[in-house]
Amino acid sequence: MTLAIFDLDNTLLAGDSDYLWGGFLAERGIVDADKFACINKRFYREYEAGNLDIHAFLRFALRPLRDNRPEDLRNWRREFLHERIEPIILPSACELVERHRAAGDTLLIITATNQFITAPIAERLGIPNLIATVPEQVNGHYTGEVVSIPAYQAGKVERLLDWLEKTSTGLAGSTFYSDSHNDIPLLERVDHPVATDPDDRLRRHAHDQGWSIISLRE
Repeated sequence: MTLAIFDLDNTLLAGDSDYLWGGFLAERGIVDADKFACINKRFYREYEAGNLDIHAFLRFALRPLRDNRPEDLRNWRREFLHERIEPIILPSACELVERHRAAGDTLLIITATNQFITAPIAERLGIPNLIATVPEQVNGHYTGEVVSIPAYQAGKVERLLDWLEKTSTGLAGSTFYSDSHNDIPLLERVDHPVATDPDDRLRRHAHDQGWSIISLRE
């Protein structure tokens, strides 16, 4: 079986789940709305520019997990998935996933967004394998820290290689779909890199390298 790897935000989804989660918390007054929204936008601009300090961002992004009760977090997440994620799941992305499933490929999402947010999205999409940034938990409560390497830029490659070793999976014939120039290190590792609704930097790079460029947006 060959490996079909999918980025999540702005690839299978028509939006960024991490950014939308921050906005969701701010609108409900769970975090200071003005301050949180301002910082969230700044980090998102840095991500788009490719100069995000991932550890600084995660200290900020995981603070609401640390500061709230797990049962409240789960209730808020359920509302968030229904209100913010369900409407941005791309039908064409679901069709793409199903074509790979029908072909017998091994399906994997790899995303920098933390596992608390992304695990139920992967389940909703029927994708059984997920590599995401892992928030640390102690006695069932989030600490605000991260376990292992964040799945971001070169960290995605490191996390994927570790997953391949643990699962005895190979990259022969593999495909990776992503929208972001931040994923170029991993796109260069697979046999079939596919720039998917790419940002300008990835589009130029994909064009120069002769990679496939597709759109899943309607």
